[in-house]
Amino acid sequence: MDRLIINGGACVKGEVSISGAKNSALPILAATLMTDEPVVVCNIPHLHDITTIFELFGCMGVKLTVSENMEVEVKSDSINHFKASYDLVKTMRASILVLGPLLAKYGQAEVSLPGGCAIGSRPIDLHVRGLEKMGAEIKIDSGYIKAKVKGRLKGAKIFMDTLTVTGTENILMAATLAEGETIIKNAAREPEVYDLAECLIKMGAKIRNHGTDTIYVEGVKKLNGCRYKILPDRIETGTYLIAAAMTNGKILVKDTSPLLLESILVKLKEAGAKLRCGNDWIELNMENKRPKAISLQTAPYPAMPTDIQAQFTALNSIAEGSGKITETIFENRFMHVQEMKRMGALLDIVGNTVITKGIKKLAAAPVMATDLRASASLILAGLVAEGSTIIDRTYHIDRGYERIEEKLQQLGVGIRRVPSSKLDKTS
Repeated sequence: MDRLIINGGACVKGEVSISGAKNSALPILAATLMTDEPVVVCNIPHLHDITTIFELFGCMGVKLTVSENMEVEVKSDSINHFKASYDLVKTMRASILVLGPLLAKYGQAEVSLPGGCAIGSRPIDLHVRGLEKMGAEIKIDSGYIKAKVKGRLKGAKIFMDTLTVTGTENILMAATLAEGETIIKNAAREPEVYDLAECLIKMGAKIRNHGTDTIYVEGVKKLNGCRYKILPDRIETGTYLIAAAMTNGKILVKDTSPLLLESILVKLKEAGAKLRCGNDWIELNMENKRPKAISLQTAPYPAMPTDIQAQFTALNSIAEGSGKITETIFENRFMHVQEMKRMGALLDIVGNTVITKGIKKLAAAPVMATDLRASASLILAGLVAEGSTIIDRTYHIDRGYERIEEKLQQLGVGIRRVPSSKLDKTS
């Protein structure tokens, strides 16, 4: 298991290109299972979760061709296995996304109950109830969701009791091949859901009103192949912008979309950042000033993403003044707080709110990443800590950030990856 070592004190300056969004790539790759024709997906990030779904496809008999620039051609006409086993997908919650496509196209699916980051309750009952309403027979047995349907799924009116991104995506994919019309009410509005719908439309699906809380899908008998480029990762974008803001730096973030980051950019302006934006770039300049503390509350899109909460907590830890950060999506998403306290941060958890009192600098310490976004926040904390911060469990960061140490090195950060065994021998 690798560790990251960060030498604090550097000012983040320069240019960085943003990778494709993991949270778009995974459902879009799952959607490729619903056609016999080749689908080429472009702008795929090179991440551990992507590698996992490639391995899953290989076990199913799906043929993959990956180019040097991470364009992936998927051919599903050779699929001969409809099970996503626990051993393969235990670390990836998005494995649930193959359930709807397999059931809709092949009438059967067996998917392990998903794993992933331990950030709180993310029940799959909405996926199951929605598919059952469309005619599927589903049982959960020995840790697996076992689903089948006779003939085609049937269109239905489905109300999502709770806003769920993956639940909306699973029902949306299944509905494209169902008989009749499906109406998804209280649907998630996240850009990644919109991106999936756009890809499905290019594959021949009849979808309208996506991007709103009510999506209409008229089922078709089959989908065709296509070529599709996924959108840039808005959370990766926000993370690098916050890195520059924390270190009084200046950064140009390229190959991104400012329109997807309105809630994040508003808070960065409140923190004192000077921002300029183009169609596919964002420039942030702190003009060598320390950021100001901000207060925020996470909520479904278009409000503040829960996936950027930990990074803003890191910013507040060294900002001028006090702030409050309230988490409304997941009940267990403050695990980074105790690790930041080891670095001297003045943070207190009161219910679902972290109250912060900024100090000028943190102190380096060995810390442990507990989930994907917590690991990003600890890297940010290491940027402003005196000394060398050692971050354990880097496999979390590799699930969602492509080549993060290389990109930070290009921005002037002293960061390197070291195998734990080598570090233990030299420490």
